[in-house]
Amino acid sequence: MAQRTKPPFRADHVGSLLRPPQLLKAREDEKQGRIAQAELRGIEDAAIGDAVRMQEEIGLQAVTDGEYRRASWHMDFLYQVGGVTKVHDNLTVKFHNEKGDIEFSPAALRVTAKLNLQKPIFAEDFKFLKSVAKAMPKLTIPSPSMMHYRGGRAAIDQTVYPEFEPFWDDLGRVYADEIEVLGKLGCTYLQLDDTSLAYLNDPAQREYITKLGGTGASQHLTYIRLINAALKKKPAGMTVCTHMCRGNFRSSWVASGGYDHVAEALFGQLDVDGFFLEYDDDRSGGFEPLRFVPKGKMVVLGLVTTKKGALEKKDELKRRIDQAATFVPLDQLCLSPQCGFSSTVEGNALSVNEEIAKLRLVVETAHEVWG
Repeated sequence: MAQRTKPPFRADHVGSLLRPPQLLKAREDEKQGRIAQAELRGIEDAAIGDAVRMQEEIGLQAVTDGEYRRASWHMDFLYQVGGVTKVHDNLTVKFHNEKGDIEFSPAALRVTAKLNLQKPIFAEDFKFLKSVAKAMPKLTIPSPSMMHYRGGRAAIDQTVYPEFEPFWDDLGRVYADEIEVLGKLGCTYLQLDDTSLAYLNDPAQREYITKLGGTGASQHLTYIRLINAALKKKPAGMTVCTHMCRGNFRSSWVASGGYDHVAEALFGQLDVDGFFLEYDDDRSGGFEPLRFVPKGKMVVLGLVTTKKGALEKKDELKRRIDQAATFVPLDQLCLSPQCGFSSTVEGNALSVNEEIAKLRLVVETAHEVWG
């Protein structure tokens, strides 16, 4: 099979990378007032340049900025939407790992005014990435559904939005305007990161979203309509994929369960070009839900874990690709890690060398499978 010239690529990756020590130090120095924001920006620029060159040397056709300017894969974006207020009553999300449970406690958000796009978000970040990349620059932003999943009805001022429909309409419009601007800046590869559509496969998460004022059994249908509204102004030359996982914080997760609950609607109705799917362990279920993927849509199999440093075996990856190909044609499949290596600034429990080895493994395996 020929190498793909359009994303998603046979060898791809989700986006975030482990932060180098000098960048972590600079972030702390800026926070404590020891350096100015402009100096931090310069250190970020240098680190991003190094990360881009690393990705290109490995052979990746698309490169990201590693999300080096963010503390969180999604909150840094959501806080910048007009009408959103950052509140100091921290969220508490319980994550699980093989040794027990840990808690992630970011500052919460509250919708205190009508949602609007006051200025393009991540526009300057994308322009810098584009300026230093020889490969295709890929931008990752949180899916609009995350605005609701991080608080539900209680986080939306009822005097601003007494009913939900105007909230969904405004949120979709904000994203549509953002995506339109990004297209004008030359963004041709955009990824919408969405944990909600994977979480909702877990009965415990469906119960949780119902308690937040949603409808757990059908919430994914609302989110699919919302995302489709966000894509209404997508430029003709832009590829948009969505990435779904069940939580990724310091090598820990939130939810479990195969894609069965959302699969038919997700693959059949969501107006994206491809799906990055978490498939690195048994928590993700089997490949059977892929039978709903229509012709022309791409599936990026997240078979390589970012939660552990141990390197997967090529033969095992190829065997699992063959299994997936019994449900969707091999030509519609690609390979990637299951998630980013550092969805938050803390990063996962592996080294930079192990991160690089895993990205290299993805490229080498994809070359051997697809040519």
